[in-house]
Amino acid sequence: MTATPWAAPFAPSPVSATVSVPGSKSITNRALLLSALAEGPSEITGALRSRDTRLMADALRALGTIIVNDGDNVSVIPGDLHGGEVNCGLAGTVLRFLPPVAALADGEVWFRGDHEAQARPMGTTLESLRALGAEILDTGNAEAPLPFGVVGHGGLRGGEVHIDASASSQFVSGLLLAGPRFEQGVTVVHTGGAVPSQPHIEMTVEMLRAAGVTVDVSFNRWTVHPGPVAGRHWTVEPDLSNATPFLAAAAVTGGEVRVRDWPLTTTQPGDQFRTILEDMGATVEHDQHTGVLTVRGVTGGHLQAITWDMHDIGELTPTVAALCALAGGRSHLYGIAHLRGHETDRLAALEAELTGLGCGVTQTADGLIIDPAPLHGGRWHTYADHRMATAGAILGLVIPDVEVEDITTTTKTLPDFETRWSQMVGA
Repeated sequence: MTATPWAAPFAPSPVSATVSVPGSKSITNRALLLSALAEGPSEITGALRSRDTRLMADALRALGTIIVNDGDNVSVIPGDLHGGEVNCGLAGTVLRFLPPVAALADGEVWFRGDHEAQARPMGTTLESLRALGAEILDTGNAEAPLPFGVVGHGGLRGGEVHIDASASSQFVSGLLLAGPRFEQGVTVVHTGGAVPSQPHIEMTVEMLRAAGVTVDVSFNRWTVHPGPVAGRHWTVEPDLSNATPFLAAAAVTGGEVRVRDWPLTTTQPGDQFRTILEDMGATVEHDQHTGVLTVRGVTGGHLQAITWDMHDIGELTPTVAALCALAGGRSHLYGIAHLRGHETDRLAALEAELTGLGCGVTQTADGLIIDPAPLHGGRWHTYADHRMATAGAILGLVIPDVEVEDITTTTKTLPDFETRWSQMVGA
């Protein structure tokens, strides 16, 4: 069924709003997985309820975990892992984090997903599991890995494995999260170019240690020692990446947006958006007592061009690219070749959609060069990618008649985005 295009709300004046965003998808899904592997029950407070987290919870249920939702509070009771079917949707955390868990189950676990998931690189996960002693049933087609099966034998030898994780940090995190349950633990040695999204690996390590797991870290080498995972109470921070479109709204309209409960310290990549906004001319203030982060745009929404290495914060690229299309000169975003393997080829998608609205865009080997020009309305295609959808909404604030092809794709990580956005704009 084809979605009805969404007329992105236009802001005739600077926006002024206070916004709350739901919990972090990355933290929620890691907490769910660690809770399923724990020795006893766990509670998760502030959990995100979105398509990606629902897919993770449903997958763990299919393998024998009891998960009970009460609003954004979740109770998790581990069970004996058994075979079943996992629907990955388009969620990279399910696609890359659950196969190592499946190797611990008794029985076959089959993984399926959305059509678009076929484009997400998976070879590193499957090859690394084979090297650690797992039995994998797959199509043999590296470019279309789904469906594939993992034959669980109640445990996995584990040990040291050398992988190239230059396409995704999730290849590392997936092995580390299940590693304490491997007989020998796991040592992951990265052998390729720089690993993207390093903050997400730091998040994985921090959460493993919080669950009582011993983790050693050195350059391109991570060791998780075998041992119990403790059941515990997890508190999920707001999703800072999902907050960035709202903060961008202040920058492009010359307004002011306040986000509640911004953490004082965090491993979330979205925290670095504060520095990007400052480099583009916005004012950013964080009240450490109230937790409110305030962004004020320059009068008239004038933005400065930037040159930024986005390698560690690639998921922010669609938001930042939208800002660059409205800036006062050429911007260069680089270090993000790995985005070609995300929910869609984000570099190609951004080039096509920004060009379609009149912007000058050139793809490089590892990024984008963006040359602003007078922009006009038109259809903004979303490619089943939630970050592409929110990028279109940002542009629609200051460009009349922007239609976002499928705004419902935002339910992947941010439920009710349309309502939250319209309330912010006052539409």
